[in-house]
Amino acid sequence: MKYRLLTFLVAFFVSEVAFAQSLPANFPVLEENARRSQLLDSLHQPNSFLLRPFLANSNLYKFSNKLVNTDISIRLSPIINTMRISSKRPYGWGDNGMIPNPGFQTYFSGGVEIKYKFINLTFRPELVFAQNKGFATNLDQFSPAELKSKFIYWNQGDFPERFGKGWVANPWWGQSKLAFNYGAFEIGVATENIWWGPGQFNALTFSNNAQGFPHLTLNTTKPAKTYIGNFETQLIIGKLQNSGLDPSQYPELNSEYFRPFSGDWRYLNALMFSYKPKWIPGLFVGFTRTFQQYSESMGNGFLDYFPVFSGVTKDAYGFDKDANGQDQQISVFGRFVLPQSKSELYFEFGRRDHAKNWREFTLNPEHARAYILGFVQLLDLAASKEMLQIRGEMTQQQESVNRYIRYGGLGGGSTWHTHGIARGFVQQGQPLGVGIGVGSNIQTLEFSLVEGLDKMGIQLERLANNQDFYYKAQLQDTERKPWIDYSIGFLFDKKFDNLLLSSKLQFIHAKNYQWQLDPDSTPDFSKGENMTSFLAQTSLIYFWNK
Repeated sequence: MKYRLLTFLVAFFVSEVAFAQSLPANFPVLEENARRSQLLDSLHQPNSFLLRPFLANSNLYKFSNKLVNTDISIRLSPIINTMRISSKRPYGWGDNGMIPNPGFQTYFSGGVEIKYKFINLTFRPELVFAQNKGFATNLDQFSPAELKSKFIYWNQGDFPERFGKGWVANPWWGQSKLAFNYGAFEIGVATENIWWGPGQFNALTFSNNAQGFPHLTLNTTKPAKTYIGNFETQLIIGKLQNSGLDPSQYPELNSEYFRPFSGDWRYLNALMFSYKPKWIPGLFVGFTRTFQQYSESMGNGFLDYFPVFSGVTKDAYGFDKDANGQDQQISVFGRFVLPQSKSELYFEFGRRDHAKNWREFTLNPEHARAYILGFVQLLDLAASKEMLQIRGEMTQQQESVNRYIRYGGLGGGSTWHTHGIARGFVQQGQPLGVGIGVGSNIQTLEFSLVEGLDKMGIQLERLANNQDFYYKAQLQDTERKPWIDYSIGFLFDKKFDNLLLSSKLQFIHAKNYQWQLDPDSTPDFSKGENMTSFLAQTSLIYFWNK
């Protein structure tokens, strides 16, 4: 038995890893292509796509070789420039810290990776330059009671409508990391975005929606192979910052209803673990757990620095931690890949509040939950090298009907990525996971023709904005109707030698925009104010030595 355990540990920690280049989380075109290739089984990839960034296969794109007569390898990262124009109102997410504002903005990133023996250095800074225009919300038309409901979520989070006034320039270390590698593991310090879970457009815990944050990390660089299956894991300690900005574009309302930030930073501890059973091909399962707390209210014990190892239920964890400002989220997820049918299914289910005990969780799983469901299906086309790709995803953050029983009155409690004391699971004013808006729900469906890196298709979306505010303010009892965005996007990706183009032109029709009323609306015949806008986005990616 002891020899089997020794074999397990050796296989787990000592796996030879060649120097491959890391692909940033949600990198345009390449990540989608790698995921699609796994369904075709053409690269025989063991990647779960539950822990990103991941090491790119050399078949995806090639790099320069090591320097002559040295142990040093230097490889240039692709240069990416994303440009976006949004008219009239904000729209868009999952963009490495580009801000959700109308007008023009652009994102630049590129750099170099250096390896010396077991030391890996990635220097890939980024710059966001945004016009940061104002936009109409008509917030001053709400009643005092409705405004209090609106500001509850702003006082429990950090989601400003506008990022200051005038043009914004945000330079950052970006997708950078210094790590020391041993087998399938590495330990290091980084500012890169991470993505946990199987989602394609959103993630409940970490995605590339916000700017990356500085963190210490211990993680696998590829699946660690053992005789019972493959494992992937990451343990991080991070530092999160609030934006410090007032939430609305109305200074007088901010003065009356908003609770200013303390200026303190938040300590983050998070753990991700996934497992691919050896006996069930294509199945990947895992979980995440995160804790955050303002630094000034932290203790000095082991579980104060590593609360991810504390009890899961409140009976085991304690009833005093939430009042002390410790905010936790937990999620479980699964992904099932079926190369025989060229398809995949996945889910992620999370909670932002501990259950009292396991009985309470079993009886009341809907409390404080959010979830993601998604799929990908590839279909061969007769007499064509192209394939039809159909992929879809739905993200649900809105509180369940459980709120009517759990809380007094009809308003409900908090919502996903919010906390009364910790002020939201955010970095510099943007959610770390789901970027579609507080208490919002979305359904996305895409149909496209794909061949290699080339793609042409359409994307349909339905976004129900800030549903938790709508029902907390009890707007359903007024003339105001839910604010729903319907959009259609035209997608075009094309490779030209060393240059890769990824583009989207999206038209968004907002029904009852900002819950506002049409001038002709009456109590008997209510009519909402509608708005049609567009988003045009282009990413240009240049590869060295392709």
